[in-house]
Amino acid sequence: MTAIAPTLDLAALQRYLDGRVELAGPLTAHLLAGGKSNLSFAVDDGTHTWVLRRPPLGPTLATAHDMGREYRVQAALADSVVPVPEMVLLCLETDVLGAPFYLMERRPGRAIRDLSAMAWPPDQVTAVADRMVDILADLHAIDPNSVGLRDFGRPDNYNARQLDRWARQLAASRTGDIPLLDDLLQQLGSTVPGSPEPTVVHGDYRLDNLLVESGDPAVPPTVSAVLDWEMSTLGDPLGDLALFLLYSSRSLPGITGDEIGSPVAAVDVPGHPSVADIIDRYARRSGNDVGDLRWYRSFGAFKLAAICQGVHHRYLHGGYGDTPNFADIGHLVNPLVAEALALLDDTEELH
Repeated sequence: MTAIAPTLDLAALQRYLDGRVELAGPLTAHLLAGGKSNLSFAVDDGTHTWVLRRPPLGPTLATAHDMGREYRVQAALADSVVPVPEMVLLCLETDVLGAPFYLMERRPGRAIRDLSAMAWPPDQVTAVADRMVDILADLHAIDPNSVGLRDFGRPDNYNARQLDRWARQLAASRTGDIPLLDDLLQQLGSTVPGSPEPTVVHGDYRLDNLLVESGDPAVPPTVSAVLDWEMSTLGDPLGDLALFLLYSSRSLPGITGDEIGSPVAAVDVPGHPSVADIIDRYARRSGNDVGDLRWYRSFGAFKLAAICQGVHHRYLHGGYGDTPNFADIGHLVNPLVAEALALLDDTEELH
């Protein structure tokens, strides 16, 4: 495989932004670490710093990496209780940088990929985890009509359509044998729950898709922004909750980690609430009936397997250059499919 280094044509970007955005000088840019789907660059004119988002290099799947979708939902949530960056500019033309892109403000804070490495006292871990739960519940409480997102998705038969979509996307990026996949898809397909009243869902809500400010040791860390909205739509809020639980309760090197991975699950970090505590807090805050989450948690593991497979496929085709931690993501697909099957049969009481 020939490595392709993700770069920006700064001369072309400068020409495009001139007259659309007030620029103080020549642009510089660097790739921001961490993203494994769309690419994020810090763009600087010597006075201001923005973040530019664009799709990955190499082949992409239909309906994925929609810059207009990311831009629209964050612009819609600008005045809500959900912290999002200010949107600056959307370019859907492909002749500027070779792909659509958007520009947004750069919020303070950092994406945390290994909570155990932060060395925070337990009360600060609790504060961040509780805030994450509250933001998710608050997002699900927003009336889509009130923020101009009435037509943001097709919530009818949402869970069945999500299952079909991710099964097709996994099939389109499949690079090897997945022995338990057919059994999993049969069981998920035969037990699809009905779709409740739709809410705005993030679609990939986890710690490293947030920015956290943690400067003063005496001040609890705060969440300054929720990022990476490419999978957002109108749908079933329990799917968001279940995927959040998956990310919180599993060690997933190469997905939640940087090059060295994240060896400790968030729920095992002192001060972090348990899975049951997360569910209870979300239920109280949102007022939603969390019911039986087994199907949702199983589908979350399957969805993550499909995401891993897509990232692995793009890596093999040069979509991420030679970034080393992308190389091992394909190895997570089969274990996640097996975990999804186990979650369907799990009779453990979470409360």
